[in-house]
Amino acid sequence: MLSPAEAMEAPNGEAARRRALAVSTASGNIGAIAFSRTGDPDSGDFAEGVVLASFGDVDLDALEG
Repeated sequence: MLSPAEAMEAPNGEAARRRALAVSTASGNIGAIAFSRTGDPDSGDFAEGVVLASFGDVDLDALEG
């Protein structure tokens, strides 16, 4: 059964893309996405995420909702 891994923060979009590419090819993983979102971590209020890159087998439609 497939399940998502824990999200990781990156300092900028390019770092997020590189990290997602590395994660997507790591043993036991089939894909990864890099995304960006804005918000307030203290209140937990965040805007919708924007996908920056997708690597491997990722169903982007499953991310909605």
